[in-house]
Amino acid sequence: MRIEVDDLSGPEIEAFLEAHVQEMRATSPPESKHALDLDGLRRPEVTFWTAWDGGALVGCGAIKRLDAGHAELKSMRTDPVRKRGGVASRLLEHILVEAGARGFTRLSLETGSAGFFLPARRLYEKFGFEYCEPFADYAPDPNSVFMTRSL
Repeated sequence: MRIEVDDLSGPEIEAFLEAHVQEMRATSPPESKHALDLDGLRRPEVTFWTAWDGGALVGCGAIKRLDAGHAELKSMRTDPVRKRGGVASRLLEHILVEAGARGFTRLSLETGSAGFFLPARRLYEKFGFEYCEPFADYAPDPNSVFMTRSL
């Protein structure tokens, strides 16, 4: 599997992210959906990676700079047919290293509180993320949980 910075210009990633946004819409109320669209992911404060297995897009993830030392993990997604196959772990390992190399000392995230998001929460726990209060512009939300870790 190779992981690379992606400029979000290819048709594969557009379809992959549209499926991500649709899945978030189906599992979270509109006021609790925080997935970034293509324009949001193309902002200069965001770095976006894709994971490829041969020619197949199998996962993606991003970090959004919040300030000089703090970034937010965004848009983590694994192709549904590859879930629980190690794609998310490899991608998250890569992003943690890259975030540290970019000078960030903290990485935080928002994910859903519903059962659908339990595998994601367990992944983040495995990588040392701890539950925390809302950060950045987030407000308390019963449909969201917030996690953070030092780098």
